[in-house]
Amino acid sequence: MILPIMLVLASGMAHAVWSMFTKRSLNKSVFLWSIMMIPTIILLPVLIVELAREPLSLAAYALLILSMGLQALYSWLLSQTYELGDLSQIYPIMRGTSTLLIPLIGVTFLGETLSLYGWIGIACMLGGFTVLSGVGSRDITTGSRVKGLKPVLMALSVGLCTTSYVFVDKLNLEHISPLSLLEVTNIGFVAGLTPALLASRQLRQEWKVNRSTIMLGALLNPGSYLLFLFALQQAPMARLGPLREVGTIFAAFLGILLLKEQQGKKRILCSVVIFAGILLIGMWG
Repeated sequence: MILPIMLVLASGMAHAVWSMFTKRSLNKSVFLWSIMMIPTIILLPVLIVELAREPLSLAAYALLILSMGLQALYSWLLSQTYELGDLSQIYPIMRGTSTLLIPLIGVTFLGETLSLYGWIGIACMLGGFTVLSGVGSRDITTGSRVKGLKPVLMALSVGLCTTSYVFVDKLNLEHISPLSLLEVTNIGFVAGLTPALLASRQLRQEWKVNRSTIMLGALLNPGSYLLFLFALQQAPMARLGPLREVGTIFAAFLGILLLKEQQGKKRILCSVVIFAGILLIGMWG
């Protein structure tokens, strides 16, 4: 179990770092399209060769198409969310939403039960989300009301989309290798951002300013999910999923220390509380 845990922790760290690069970019859609197009081109032969050697059933192809569609929606939601909110605010919400929603849906609609630790975890996450949303608070620098709920709602939408594609990709791993599945998700991700890229006409400018972070992000972005897919092959998702969200703490520190975002102590504390809630639900809930 040690190797899967190490893979998942590395996945969470890598995810937080490329997310910080995205937040620092000029145009979020163009930057995300750029870092995903590179591995998409590199891995395309891998997917073609595997599908040529081992053709899939129609049901399996349908699952792959569903995964691509969810990735396309995810990429668009992600770019819009990074345009609207601070990394230290939106990242913990995006990453924690799935862990919050799954047990609530199970209890409400499927007749499942939660332990005391599970309910404490949900309370921790709801409290952290509420504080991060900034409802009822004032900006410490201007005295005006903090931004509306739109960044928070968008972050919740990203989390819901993430929940959906992880479940679908867990099923896809029964029919296709992690590397080829990664390419399928890459294609969907790029397709979702292509209209915004064409409309912006800022591809050359983004590469001129952020060439180095684009190249590094092109390694970290798919690499973070590939590490998670390899871990999923060795251990149950219920155990590994919560651990991956340690990235919420990394992202909060990156946003405060490197991006100089406001409300540092409060947001770092909230990210720790949310991660604690995730662990309580995932491990003992």
